[in-house]
Amino acid sequence: MHCDVIICGAGTAGLSAAIYCGRYGLRPLVLEKVFAGGQAAGTPHIENYPGAPDISGFELTQRIQAQAERFGAELLTAEVTGYDLAGCPKKIFCGDMSYEAGAVILAVGAHPRQLGLPNEAALIGHGVSYCAECDGFFYRGKTVCVVGGGDTAVQDALYLSALCEKVYLIHRREGFRAQAVSLTRLTERENVELVLNARVTELVADGNLTGVRVASTLPGGENGDRLLAAAGIFVAIGTEPNTADLAEHVALSVSGHIPVDRLMRTDVPGVFAAGDVVEKDLRQVVTAAADGALAAFAAHRYLEELR
Repeated sequence: MHCDVIICGAGTAGLSAAIYCGRYGLRPLVLEKVFAGGQAAGTPHIENYPGAPDISGFELTQRIQAQAERFGAELLTAEVTGYDLAGCPKKIFCGDMSYEAGAVILAVGAHPRQLGLPNEAALIGHGVSYCAECDGFFYRGKTVCVVGGGDTAVQDALYLSALCEKVYLIHRREGFRAQAVSLTRLTERENVELVLNARVTELVADGNLTGVRVASTLPGGENGDRLLAAAGIFVAIGTEPNTADLAEHVALSVSGHIPVDRLMRTDVPGVFAAGDVVEKDLRQVVTAAADGALAAFAAHRYLEELR
């Protein structure tokens, strides 16, 4: 199958790229292995997207998907298993199927960073989660922990405080990176306890999680160790880019992200990148949308020059 542009990933960046590709008269094919929307789809409340001051991530990304489809984007549920980006046309492999296009936009996103504890993987679904919106309901009336100090962690704590009896928010520092408005709301929740200058050292379990042990990050171990009785822990300590299978095809930074120029061009002609996979300072829904628009613009220009 041949099309003008293949977009790998159907998060905000990929779908936004599809909208703009369609507006430029290109035929975009969007490949997504799970479901459209990416990480934003699991965000309970988005308050900082222009024009949509109070909307769920699921609703917002559903709207973006519908808009992309109105502009002619074809969305295909398929996992990318290989790339051939050096030549022209570019080739993307999904198992036994292959797709060709003049340009490729990599919007493959990122996945949640883990704590790195020995029994963490074994406890996924048994007390360990990386998505409060997905799994919070299972902990209604129980005590849970949230780990992190950014917007996602604070939003998760706020969401869970409406469901759970008690929420511990564990952060390795004193101050938070989250937006002030969210922090203000957090301080108003009586069932949220801040556990600051602390790191998680052990997940205590008996088949399912029963507690979380934390240790002080202060010099000299001030405050000492502490065991928090909890039925669940929600980890929100950032993300890692989904670029493990791209190292042989495009340049990557030390952190594994894809460096791009101001038009989202990678080091490979005709290959562009957008969204959380890109090396940049701010990763928000609005910046992902902007990345996608720029990548589509640059892909259109590239294809015009080829013609």
